[in-house]
Amino acid sequence: MSISMVQATSPRFINGLINLSKILGKAAEHAAAHKIDPQALLQARLYPDMFALTRQVQIACDQAKGAVARLAGQEPPKHEDNEQSFEDLQARIKKTIAYIESVPLVTLDGSESRGIHLKVAGKELTFVGSQYLMGWAWPNFHFHSSMAYAILRHNGVPLGKQDYLGEV
Repeated sequence: MSISMVQATSPRFINGLINLSKILGKAAEHAAAHKIDPQALLQARLYPDMFALTRQVQIACDQAKGAVARLAGQEPPKHEDNEQSFEDLQARIKKTIAYIESVPLVTLDGSESRGIHLKVAGKELTFVGSQYLMGWAWPNFHFHSSMAYAILRHNGVPLGKQDYLGEV
């Protein structure tokens, strides 16, 4: 049995974004309960040369909307990367989910062979749809989502594996 590109894109990214939203909600609650300046968490990073929490969330959102857009044959919408609070990050996640939900599923059907071209760090990358989704978009989405989780867990937010996985 094969899995469709529809099954492997929109619902999976939406689920991951919902889980990321819940993780951020727990972080905001933790900061309030422990009188921690939210900026301490939002600007936290695992190592000095890694991105801070805010940027990890932005990139996770970008990977989700970018994947769905490109696989649907659309240009990904641009978001300004100006989030400065947990509320701003929640709004970005909601905006990303709304965009993904607006893309007709029929445009994703059969996208496994669609040509995908990206320019990353000055390099031109070319994929076919299934290779792009499974070898680029999904790993990048999960990397940045898991870094957000790890930053918050490292900073004392009581999170567990189930928070990352969500409802299975």
